[in-house]
Amino acid sequence: MSTEPRWKRIVLKLSGEALAGAGSGPGRTIDADIVRQIASEIVDVKTMGVDIAVVVGGGNIWRGIAGASKGMDQVQSDHMGILATVINGLALQDALEQLGQATRVQTGMEMSKVAEPYIRRRAIRHLEKGRVVIFAGGTGNPYFTTDTAAALRAAEIEADVILKGTGVDGVYTADPKKDPTATRYDEIGYLDALNQGLAVMDSTAITFCMDQKLPIVVFELLKAGNIRSVLEGAPVGTLVR
Repeated sequence: MSTEPRWKRIVLKLSGEALAGAGSGPGRTIDADIVRQIASEIVDVKTMGVDIAVVVGGGNIWRGIAGASKGMDQVQSDHMGILATVINGLALQDALEQLGQATRVQTGMEMSKVAEPYIRRRAIRHLEKGRVVIFAGGTGNPYFTTDTAAALRAAEIEADVILKGTGVDGVYTADPKKDPTATRYDEIGYLDALNQGLAVMDSTAITFCMDQKLPIVVFELLKAGNIRSVLEGAPVGTLVR
């Protein structure tokens, strides 16, 4: 493994569910211990000289598609999901700043009282100054997932890779929780992931990454040290390219 980071500028994609931890029910929407763990891992990776932007989901609070499936207006439900990602972004910002890491939250939907609007050049300047930038609010538009937001923002800020933290240690031939014979890919191509319907990112995001030649690493988020291990070139997770 190299002491030099494999990539110099990354977008870390976090699902909202990851911030909730294993618990559920009242008071478990955001698990403070989990958020602190993720924040400490980000701070650790910053010492490697890596520029870090984070895209957060909102599924621990509200999923737009879930509301729409129960008869809600799709746009209204998606706007609620956008607000949920901002709540998560602010929670992560607080955890990072308690560790002394300068952080800025930028939102795709303008909410000037709590965060900056997303401005590409400003985001890049924050990264150059050593700040962590949290992209909340998805793309700011309904119908698009935070996976797509991660792909779009990564391309815009000229990131080298998207690191997608999940609850499993990579991409498998089938759901490893349901199929004990499922095997993990060390590496897989974009088209293979699309054609096999594998749980990497949504198809819009994968297609965009393919067009932009932007690699994706799917890895287990909550295993201590995994973000650093990915950047050091350890055989962690699955590389999609």
